[in-house]
Amino acid sequence: MIPREANPEFLNDFLDYSSTILNKSKNTIKEYNYDIAHFLKFIKYHYNMVNIESEEFIKQIEITDMTIETISKITLQDIHAFLGYLKNSYASKPATLARKTASIRMFFKYLCNKMKRIPNNPAQDLESPKLGRRLPKYLTLDESKKLLEVSASPKAVSHGNHDNSVRDLAIVTLFLNCGMRLSELTGINLNNIDFENNKMTVIRKR
Repeated sequence: MIPREANPEFLNDFLDYSSTILNKSKNTIKEYNYDIAHFLKFIKYHYNMVNIESEEFIKQIEITDMTIETISKITLQDIHAFLGYLKNSYASKPATLARKTASIRMFFKYLCNKMKRIPNNPAQDLESPKLGRRLPKYLTLDESKKLLEVSASPKAVSHGNHDNSVRDLAIVTLFLNCGMRLSELTGINLNNIDFENNKMTVIRKR
């Protein structure tokens, strides 16, 4: 995690607020810190506040001297420029850009709406990058048959030579034929199974 002494005071205030009041996780705080610090470094470069040769050295820029006055000058176009820099220099995917967009929105919302330290929120109309819809991956018929064959074959396990092939075959068969989630499978109790009529009740997420 970026050391707090490398941050300007208002960034640490935002991290403390997110951790204590918003009860964000340590991992989220770490992401906020990294994302906002990187953004502020870019702003100093973008505003010609530092003398570096190229964008390759942006991460080396110090931001402890960053002021609220500079933050107040940031525009929506500057944020778009940062996202463009991430995509061009790091080939950042939409999911990564969406996360950084969320961090920036939270940061400016805190400074403008909560603390009233800047007059305007440049991220108020900031849109999240569109995420491409991921198509589900399916096993082929041959792959499904192979999986069933492997599941049905007796094998030794670390607890001793127990034949769990019947159990494993039942688990794989349920996954393949019902498309259920792991949590749904592990939530099945004996009273959910109607052995007489060959029926089973599954409690789904929704």
